[in-house]
Amino acid sequence: MERIIETLMYRARWLLAPIYLGLSLALIALGIKFFQEVFHLLTHILELKEASMILVVLSLIDIAMVGGLLVMVMMSGYENFVSQLDVPEGGEKLSWLGKMDSSSLKAKIAASIVAISSIHLLKIFMDAEEVDNDKIMWYILLHLTFVASAFAMGYLDILVRDKSKSPAIGSDS
Repeated sequence: MERIIETLMYRARWLLAPIYLGLSLALIALGIKFFQEVFHLLTHILELKEASMILVVLSLIDIAMVGGLLVMVMMSGYENFVSQLDVPEGGEKLSWLGKMDSSSLKAKIAASIVAISSIHLLKIFMDAEEVDNDKIMWYILLHLTFVASAFAMGYLDILVRDKSKSPAIGSDS
């Protein structure tokens, strides 16, 4: 009975595969939104003020970063939790593929969230005269929360890594 339960649990990891595949649909949606913004920028470039153009460009950077994050989560998550990706010999393989465990994936996600939040905050600052001061304060606090969380996760990973390298207390080494 135990063997059957363990086999079912192990095979249940494949339930994640459609979720990771679904992230590729979100990537397509981001691509559509990206080119919609590019089209808007190009068709109104002569009418836009410099600050407005910079805001659109920051939005494009934001979308690109979220797209990169999606690819990272989609591919690393699949490799870590479902199955190893079979890239044909001599085929194009991303340098980080197969090297990112769940801990380093969390760190990359946290760093990406901080970077995305930074871009969003810069967009808010670029349009600061249109935004209420209380809202700006909340945006800053939220961003600082992301930064503190990323640092805390990194610090905890270092502690766990260092603890796993040190010999156990009471061991004969």
